[in-house]
Amino acid sequence: MVHTKRIATGYGKKPKYITTLRAGAHPKKNSVSLMYIIRDMLGYASTAREARKILNDGLVLVDKKARRDPNYGVGLMDVLEIPKLKKSFILLPKKNKLVLKEIKTKDAGVKLCKIKSKVIVSGTMTQLNLHDGSNIIVEKKDKKEYNTKDTVVLELPGRKIKELLKFKKGNTALVVDGIHSGAIGSVEEIVPGSMKHKSLTRIDGLQTLTDYIFMVGKTKPYLDL
Repeated sequence: MVHTKRIATGYGKKPKYITTLRAGAHPKKNSVSLMYIIRDMLGYASTAREARKILNDGLVLVDKKARRDPNYGVGLMDVLEIPKLKKSFILLPKKNKLVLKEIKTKDAGVKLCKIKSKVIVSGTMTQLNLHDGSNIIVEKKDKKEYNTKDTVVLELPGRKIKELLKFKKGNTALVVDGIHSGAIGSVEEIVPGSMKHKSLTRIDGLQTLTDYIFMVGKTKPYLDL
């Protein structure tokens, strides 16, 4: 098993080494290995061997699928469940690192995904490319207007679109990067970008790059964040 110095991942100095992430849907800087989550973040195992046993037994689900690879990278908004303990979590940003937030079991049936881009794949179909590396096909007969920076609420495990959270003033957003990482609030202003300057968004008095904004609700967060 390949290891990386823990300090290089932004999680401090001890223990010295942690499991190196396997290349996956999320960028390495935006994900955490299952080994690290089970052993270090949750404390459900005291050794790597114990953590591997938990995973090999299929006791840990990510987005409703059993994941047995200790190097598997769990990323932003991924839903992690341990049914035997009746525990559910999502990964959220906080001060440029990811933290686990426990959620209600009923909320583990949905996942929020940001639309990163969209491509027309046929005359009547559009492919939405999402922040977690997955994609969804929607048809023109769908009345919703899907745009980049919007968020789709997916039902798990089928990944059917349940709701659309538009990127617009008045809706609720989460800052996922930068010095305000982890802040949640209502979008007050969106400043368009230009050739020289990137677009900026202000939520509850805080201004950040629009690229760092993740829509998480309408008048309030869709989930208890």
